[in-house]
Amino acid sequence: MKKEKNIIIIGSGIGGLGAAALLSKSGYTVTVIEKNDTLGGRANIFKAEGYTFDMGPSWYLMPDVFKHYFNLLGEKVSDHLDLVKLSPSYRVFFANDKDIPVLDIHSDLEKDLPLFEKLEPGITPKLREYLKRSGEQYALAKHYFMYRNIGISADFLSWKLIKKGIQLNPFQTMHTYLNKWFKSDRVKKILEYTLVFLGSDPAKTPALYNIMNFIDFNMGVYYPKGGIYEIIKALITINKKHGTKFITETPVSKILVENKKVSGVLLENGEQLLADIVISNADLWFTETQLLEKKHQTYPERYWEKTVLSPSAFIMYLGLDRELDILSHHNLRFGEDWKQNFKELFDTPQLPEDPSYYICKPTETDPNLSPEGTDNLFVLVPIPPGLTLSDTEMKDYREKIYNLMKKDLKLPELESYVVYERAYWSDDFRRDYNAYKGTALGLAHTLKQTLLRPSNKSKKVKNLFYVGAGTSPGIGMPICLISAELVYKRVAGIKNPHPLESL
Repeated sequence: MKKEKNIIIIGSGIGGLGAAALLSKSGYTVTVIEKNDTLGGRANIFKAEGYTFDMGPSWYLMPDVFKHYFNLLGEKVSDHLDLVKLSPSYRVFFANDKDIPVLDIHSDLEKDLPLFEKLEPGITPKLREYLKRSGEQYALAKHYFMYRNIGISADFLSWKLIKKGIQLNPFQTMHTYLNKWFKSDRVKKILEYTLVFLGSDPAKTPALYNIMNFIDFNMGVYYPKGGIYEIIKALITINKKHGTKFITETPVSKILVENKKVSGVLLENGEQLLADIVISNADLWFTETQLLEKKHQTYPERYWEKTVLSPSAFIMYLGLDRELDILSHHNLRFGEDWKQNFKELFDTPQLPEDPSYYICKPTETDPNLSPEGTDNLFVLVPIPPGLTLSDTEMKDYREKIYNLMKKDLKLPELESYVVYERAYWSDDFRRDYNAYKGTALGLAHTLKQTLLRPSNKSKKVKNLFYVGAGTSPGIGMPICLISAELVYKRVAGIKNPHPLESL
């Protein structure tokens, strides 16, 4: 039997689809409205000339969170996704490093320790202890904080909880914390790279995110055969099973409010859809400043002017006419001057001179994604948000990245291997996802923006909620599934601050 409340969800990213499935299964009438012609938000997909490209997220981390979420829905991950554990998890290229220019990380400590010993002799006991503590902090964070709606639990300011929070090193930065443990710059770069997924500078990111290293080294990196979009397809299937309705190619122009209470949405085509509850999975800046009148905005324009954004990205989707053995599934190229790279991304915004970049070659694991005997590549270069680039600047930077890849991969003829190419820049993020200043991820996880992440509940409009990377707990596919559970708790009036055991 359906519950009385009718819910509209704006946007169909991981968070929106995740929330829709939980609410539909629980008996609510749910409609998801998507501006684009395909569902999935940033986790989108496209095909061209025989090549299949995931457009956004490419790392399947935190398998425990996916398992928990699917269990809540009475589903098994294995019934929907054919997961492969990657080995190596990723390959690292150190720019201009003649001693160890390339290395593989396996997410198997016994395999990885000899490598780390080469980078920093005597590191073994320190690394074991570091990862042990990271694991303890991960368990603590997951049980007490990640699934907690801030401000809803009366015990949030209890001394017991404060003590547990202090154990997570919230007031140290990752950079400072790692300096206390390790000496090798190369080791610290490997342990800091995960912060790229959080869109943050290690010198400004709380040390509590050392839990990402436990996730990396102890849980491993997975890949769903067929690509990341298989996750979206699974969520769509589950939603349809429970009656969720989908409307695509239909932008929302306004969230309707009557007597300080949400009443529905106005579509760009002039149609009004009524609802008892509205949940926005659209970019939070766009939701607050473009879909709501000023008097209803919890986070007005002046709030966003003071925020620190995660980087945008220059992405190239490349179809090759051959296979590249030098690349693994995931590949990270670290610039030589780490600090300068982050300075160019966050402090003095400009296209990085010696950028770190990432290459995903999914055909390493899944050859069906391109014609036989070929590879496809997803090349991502973090760049500052908000840059206005001319055609000439974009053309020159593309050439720069090609030259770096030719040098790093020792492939001087690389460009001649490319038979399909598509570029994606900041303006594309703005156009496709209404992303504030073209950010690829949203708000960076600085100390302030971690402790004071925007709430998933409007302070000005009753029954208006938010879900996804812009609100708590933050950025990343598994984190957005946690966000879906948090907004479900809000709607259902559940005050349990721990992961739910059932709906």
